[in-house]
Amino acid sequence: MSKVLIIGAGGVGSVVAHKCALNSNVFTEIMLASRTKAKCDKIAAEIKEMHGVDIQTAQVDADIVAETVLLIKRFQPKVLINVALPYQDLTIMDACLETGVHYLDTANYEPKDVAKFEYSWQWAYQERFKEAGLMAVLGCGFDPGATQVFTAFAAKHQFDEMHYLDIIDCNAGDHGKAFATNFNPEINIREITQPGRYWENGEWVEIPAMSIHKPIDYPGIGPKESYVLYHEELESLVKNFPTLKRARFWMTFGQAYITHLNVLENVGMTSIKPIKFNGIDIVPLEFLKAVLPAPDTLGENYSGQTSIGCQIKGIKDGEEKTYYVWNNCDHAECYREVRAQAVSYTTGVPAMIGAMLMLTNDEWMKPGVYNVEELNPDPFMDLLNIHGLPWHEAVNIELPHEY
Repeated sequence: MSKVLIIGAGGVGSVVAHKCALNSNVFTEIMLASRTKAKCDKIAAEIKEMHGVDIQTAQVDADIVAETVLLIKRFQPKVLINVALPYQDLTIMDACLETGVHYLDTANYEPKDVAKFEYSWQWAYQERFKEAGLMAVLGCGFDPGATQVFTAFAAKHQFDEMHYLDIIDCNAGDHGKAFATNFNPEINIREITQPGRYWENGEWVEIPAMSIHKPIDYPGIGPKESYVLYHEELESLVKNFPTLKRARFWMTFGQAYITHLNVLENVGMTSIKPIKFNGIDIVPLEFLKAVLPAPDTLGENYSGQTSIGCQIKGIKDGEEKTYYVWNNCDHAECYREVRAQAVSYTTGVPAMIGAMLMLTNDEWMKPGVYNVEELNPDPFMDLLNIHGLPWHEAVNIELPHEY
């Protein structure tokens, strides 16, 4: 039906490639490209062995627009799935504009030299994509991504007004490593060590990193200490659902993880400011990334589950109502299906679904730049159930938050 180009061959890129191959009736030709072609070739061989599907591979430096343009012109995809680094979002969007290709990513743009992530840079592409007749879907992973679809689904079917939103994210898995991050260590650690932020009464409230926390009970897992972070989907959700009085994002961390992170931060290893070492400039966080286990190597012996969902309170028919919608994902099951751990899986599957909808559903294909909550959530929710991320819901239960 359509060609798809996937840029990025880390843990998430591998999942996207596997899932596109498993849906070759939609993605009739697949190319996986990365700065390191050998990583793409390894994934391609795995896909051929497991699913009997051939995919093409290529080398590309996505920092360089001209290189990406040449690759796009050679392969001629209809849609490009960007699961490279967030630093590369704008150069890849530029390449899509130059070549007339639709765009989808899983994380918003972040400048390499400043630990700051926001949508303003990508929202600024709105008119250019509209004028080109192209679509760009932003943040179509799980969080961001499916959490926004969950919120839009709740707004459409459960509430007249949503007032309180808490996105809760738990990884109760065990990978057996002393310290490792479940997605790109550089991005993960930059995100966690920044001040927290949440939305309340029409403004952002900033807090010291990891300073607000409490146990939250996750389905099938139990209570886990959860910390308020700033997460990018909050920026678009409070814009698109203005009745929200408060919106927060919570994530679990074990004590061993926090202890390691505190030590690394205290000795300067999480810094993004270059230092001189043996006469050359190195960025401590980039060096730390190089010595930590790669996220795509964690899957084989990973056990346990993730649980990610949205807990919402609002008004329906003049009465208060609560709604909780979530997905639990098993690490070992993900490995059996696509040789990945659940954090990569929960990001990669929604990216594939978003691209599938862009190619097959008229409601999900329109010129401009969109966050996923601006699109019809119903077909996305249906496809989550079909493609490995079934969701559950509970209405009018007591939620663990003060209102």
